[in-house]
Amino acid sequence: MPPLTPYLKMIMIVCGAVWLLQVILSYAGFTLAGKTFEQIFGVVPALVIKGFVWQPLTYIFLHSPLDPLHLILNMLFIWMFGGELERHWGSRAFLRYFIICGVGAGVFITIWGFIVGAETTTTIGASGALFGLIIAFGMIFADRTVLFMLIFPMKARTMAMILFGITFFFTIRGPGGVVSHAGHLGGALTGFLYLKRAWRIGDFYRELKWNVRRRRFKVIEPDKDDPDHWVN
Repeated sequence: MPPLTPYLKMIMIVCGAVWLLQVILSYAGFTLAGKTFEQIFGVVPALVIKGFVWQPLTYIFLHSPLDPLHLILNMLFIWMFGGELERHWGSRAFLRYFIICGVGAGVFITIWGFIVGAETTTTIGASGALFGLIIAFGMIFADRTVLFMLIFPMKARTMAMILFGITFFFTIRGPGGVVSHAGHLGGALTGFLYLKRAWRIGDFYRELKWNVRRRRFKVIEPDKDDPDHWVN
């Protein structure tokens, strides 16, 4: 079983506590200025551009108050992949990556919502951040055997590629159903770019500079006919 590490546990507790609050407010019929709790703190593209700039962060910790399975499955898979990553990176680096992937997915949901005409749709859940964890697990523990859909054994790299392909296909196909495939794709892309240092400009520049310099080096075979040649 994966470890239940400190910040992973904190994320699960926060999500569970927020879900209980959602259930209470839902049964109480809570609204504020005609908007539900989910519309205020979930991602609604039309509201994000009107000043609800916190939504790409806060939506991560909300789940459907009418469907506890939404919360349970997200927490289960975050535990399965997140525990190993937190132990590998350390707690602070893990939390930073989790939040970055979730926010990146929220921004992608906002942009994609306007592209496909779903700017008034509310999106909640940690699935975007979860897909970032899956991509990281597939890159860092690439050869580890995992159970795809809890049934089929395969390499972590293969699983990550399959899930990325599935969510890419359903995102391009267009909106439909209750699953935010755009959020999944946004989280996966954000995680991949982050791990590849595509936007950590300083690290990216130093790595690129080193690769350019390394290509200038030439390996010259010693001339065995040279009297000065010697072998130790």
